[in-house]
Parts: sequence; structure tokens; C-alpha cells
Amino acid sequence: MRLDSGRLRDEPEISLTSLIDVVFTLIIFFVVTTTFDARSALKLQLPRADAPPTLEQPQTLTITVDVEGRYYVGNEEVLRRDAAALREAVRRVAGDDRDRPVMVRADARTPHQAVVTAIDVLGQLGFRQIAIPTAPEETR
Repeated sequence: MRLDSGRLRDEPEISLTSLIDVVFTLIIFFVVTTTFDARSALKLQLPRADAPPTLEQPQTLTITVDVEGRYYVGNEEVLRRDAAALREAVRRVAGDDRDRPVMVRADARTPHQAVVTAIDVLGQLGFRQIAIPTAPEETR
């Protein structure tokens, strides 16, 4: 005895088109709303000082020294930690402009020798406007 009516059964389908649309919309939303900040790449704890902050000039060359003593000229990391590698990186980025102000941003926990090496290299190359930024002293 056959109880089946002879009709083909409809297989249930899940349409992924609307799901894909929602996922792409979320991806676009997160990409557009994400802010990119060059300073967020390195977490530096600047030393404290009481002097009022000065405005950074737009043509400033920035050399960053992290807590482990690694150098970054602009946004590029210097692969070796010696003075010769830092000198070549500064020459490549700065070119022949020795009147350009230079900012040496160093973490407060950076070994002192790394900061001295950076300032020494800048002096040997002929840079005279060298600044070391600090964070304002916290008032209690």
C-alpha cells in the first residue's frame, strides 16, 4: 500500500543573498567609521615637564625611540639600532634640508643611550633645531 501522493517534495532552501548583503554593509560601516591614528601604533609614555607645550611645525622630522631603544624615522622603522643605520635613515627621509626642525620623541622608560645616540647623529648631520617633547605635569 503506497501512502505517498506522487508529488515531489519541496526541499527547504536558505537564501544567502540577503545575509551577504548585510555582512557587506557591516564591513563597509566598520571600515568607514574606523579612525586611523599614526600615534596609536606606538604606545609611548612621554617624560613630564612644567613648560607650556609648543605647537609642532608641519615640516617637522620626527624620530621616535620606543621603550626598547628601537628607532623610527617618520613612520618607518630603522632595522638596526646602531648610529650608522639611524644616520642613513635620516639622510633618506630628510634629504639635504638641514634647517628642518627635528622632534625626538622618546618613551620615558627608553634607555638614555638611545636618546643620546639619536641626538648625536642629528648633530653630526648638521641639524640644529632639535626638540624633545614632553607631557604636561599632572596636577593633584
